[in-house]
Amino acid sequence: MNTQSTQSKVAVVTGGGSGIGRSVALALAGAGWSVAVAGRRADALTETASLARTAPLAGGNVLCVPTDVTSPADVTMLFDTVRRDCGRVDLLFNNAGASGPRGVAFEDLTHEDWLRVVDVNLTGAFLCAQAAFRVMRDQSPRGGRIINNGSISAHVPRPQSAPYTATKHAITGLTRSLSLDGRPYSIACGQIDVGNAATEMTGRMTAGILQANGETAVEPVMDVADVARTVLHMAELPLSANVQFATVMATTMPYIGRG
Repeated sequence: MNTQSTQSKVAVVTGGGSGIGRSVALALAGAGWSVAVAGRRADALTETASLARTAPLAGGNVLCVPTDVTSPADVTMLFDTVRRDCGRVDLLFNNAGASGPRGVAFEDLTHEDWLRVVDVNLTGAFLCAQAAFRVMRDQSPRGGRIINNGSISAHVPRPQSAPYTATKHAITGLTRSLSLDGRPYSIACGQIDVGNAATEMTGRMTAGILQANGETAVEPVMDVADVARTVLHMAELPLSANVQFATVMATTMPYIGRG
């Protein structure tokens, strides 16, 4: 994928094989970006690329790079591949995530349960951000943008969600640190906190999900394309402007009163 002839901007989207990552990759490609989609499942990444090519507003190219974001070697390979094939990195959408075990009380969580979520949601986000930061710092023209996928859980928890909630609070700290450390290199960093986008991960909400009062209730969801449009807006701002934090949620979901 040679983007120099089309002059399109280049984005890396982790977790690009499904859900929010896929929707964002399609939105970026439709707006003319060249997009590298990363994730563990090669077949899912290929499906994302196929959807991008057949979309009514198909624009930029899509490169599939199978990647385990918890592996430093895989992350290095991802950004080396994108830099080699595309020339630069203008955007990282740091999206790959794991939800953690469901229905497990805090006192029954295992060390493995904890590490599984921390490795993907926090360490994986750090590794990808660091690799993107290094490319953006050294490329010419210098700079770029990192958008971290936080969550409503970066603000308030759900019951029995300690590993996920802890990592999403930590992502907020990572976003703030990157925003400061990136200033000398024209690297902007923002965060999108998403509530109840309709994806595979949130399918259980339409069947009922545990609430803070112990009851189970059905929760409304929103179209994942609304999240993608928000990320696209954040991505296409000039580097002199930044959406530091954005919350996009199903309008009537239990957020303000949750927790």
